[in-house]
Amino acid sequence: MQLNLPEKRYYKIGEVAEAFGVNTSLIRFWEKEFSSIKPKKNAKGDRRFTPEDVQQFKRIYELVKERGFTLEGAKTELSKSRNLYHSNEAIVSRLERIKSKLIDLKNNLNRNAQ
Repeated sequence: MQLNLPEKRYYKIGEVAEAFGVNTSLIRFWEKEFSSIKPKKNAKGDRRFTPEDVQQFKRIYELVKERGFTLEGAKTELSKSRNLYHSNEAIVSRLERIKSKLIDLKNNLNRNAQ
């Protein structure tokens, strides 16, 4: 699943919900169910999710919505594969950024050649 979120330090709950195509209530529910998600809260109590939180949501979404896991099954799977998933996710994320930069470079070279 490719998320359409800009790179930022913090995301509002509405941005996260929109990226996954779910309601904000589901994001709040998953936050309560999965202890690995710990958003920052401002003085008003608004949640601010980090990119790491968004990656956790992505994994939960894949397990629950796409693969049909129960919440308990997803919790078990997350605890088993946490280290492996983080390292693989970091590699994939880095490769996607490199690919994007290479495409930009190619486009710039094509523009300059014309």
